[in-house]
Amino acid sequence: MWILTTVVAAAAPVVVALSPPPPASTILRSDPVLVTFVFDGDTIAVTTFGRVRLLGIDAPEIGRGFDTAAPFGREARDRLTGMILHRWVRLEREGPAVDAYNRHLAYVVREDGVCVNAELVRDGLARVTARQPLARLSELKRAEKEAQTLRKGMWGATPEIPSASYTRPSGATRSPASNRSSGQGASADRLPLNA
Repeated sequence: MWILTTVVAAAAPVVVALSPPPPASTILRSDPVLVTFVFDGDTIAVTTFGRVRLLGIDAPEIGRGFDTAAPFGREARDRLTGMILHRWVRLEREGPAVDAYNRHLAYVVREDGVCVNAELVRDGLARVTARQPLARLSELKRAEKEAQTLRKGMWGATPEIPSASYTRPSGATRSPASNRSSGQGASADRLPLNA
């Protein structure tokens, strides 16, 4: 009996050591808050908290002032606006409370349970940028893989960028009328300067 007690006592610490560690961070869920403004594809304003940056993702910039908008920046903002502006959502926070710009970091979850962060990624309007383990990281990565596979949004064909010049494409020909007006026609077709 003494041997059995010793074996059980020696095995107990091994069982404790093999159990999974507790989660590093716990998700804090807010009461419902109203979305009052959408700044761009990954930043909103809500009642109670103010500015909120969507956790774990990055949407293309929309450009302000002299900055040029990135492809799909306006589409990301418009999609986010359509999903949550003037609607009640819950914020799920984990890790650091605010970023370098003093914006709250959170997942935005609609009343129907849809995680807005993952939905933007699934539509190809944002990409996963999490640099630390997050509770919803696997969901975000699955959404990104789906968008890439289906070539949605930024993962699709390269958007057409308009030419900055007004020159003709090479190989273009001029009509006889344009030759005359440019001074290349016969001299009889020219008007006198004093007329």
